[in-house]
Amino acid sequence: MKNIKQKIQYPKFIILVLTIIIAVCLFQSGNTYKPFHDFILSLGLFGDFVGGFFYAYGLTAAPATSVLMLLAKEQNILVAGLIAGLGALISDILIFLFIRYSFSDEINRLKKENLVVSIKNTGKKIFGPFYNYLLPSIAGFIIASPLPTEIGVSLLASLKKISILKFMVIAYLLHTIGIMIILVIGNAI
Repeated sequence: MKNIKQKIQYPKFIILVLTIIIAVCLFQSGNTYKPFHDFILSLGLFGDFVGGFFYAYGLTAAPATSVLMLLAKEQNILVAGLIAGLGALISDILIFLFIRYSFSDEINRLKKENLVVSIKNTGKKIFGPFYNYLLPSIAGFIIASPLPTEIGVSLLASLKKISILKFMVIAYLLHTIGIMIILVIGNAI
C-alpha cells in the first residue's frame, strides 16, 4: 500500500477529477432526482438556499440546476436568485478554504512540473499582457456557469494575490448572475 501511495503524486487532484466524471454521469441521468426536487420545492425560500448551496459542487450541480429551474416557476426570481447565490457563496468559501490550505503543497509542486511551466510560457507568448487576466476570466466563467465550480474556485484559490474577501464578492456576484440566468430560463420553460 505504501508503494501505491508513493507513486500517486497528486491524489487530491485525482479525487477532484473523479468527482467531475461522476457529476457528468449524474447530469445525464437527471430524471432520478424528482423526489429530491419535490422536497426542495416544498422548502420554499430555504429550498433556494439549499439549491444554491449544491449548485456550487460539481457532483450536485446538475440536480441543483434542475431544482433551481423548478423553483423559478414558484417564486420571485430576484429573491430566489439572491438567496440561492448566498447558498452557493457558502459552498464556495468552503471549497476555497479547503483548496487554499489543504492543496497548497500540491499546487506548489504542480506549478514546477515541466508541462505546467511549458503551458504557462506558451500562454504568456500567445496572450502577452492579457495573460494575467486569462486564468481569472476562465475561473469566473466556470464559477458563473453550472460547470463544476471546484475547478473555477481552485483556479482562483491558487492565485495567492486574491484575498478571501475579494473572492467572496466575486463568487457571490458570479453565482448570482449564473443562477439568475438559470431561473429566467426555468421560468420561461
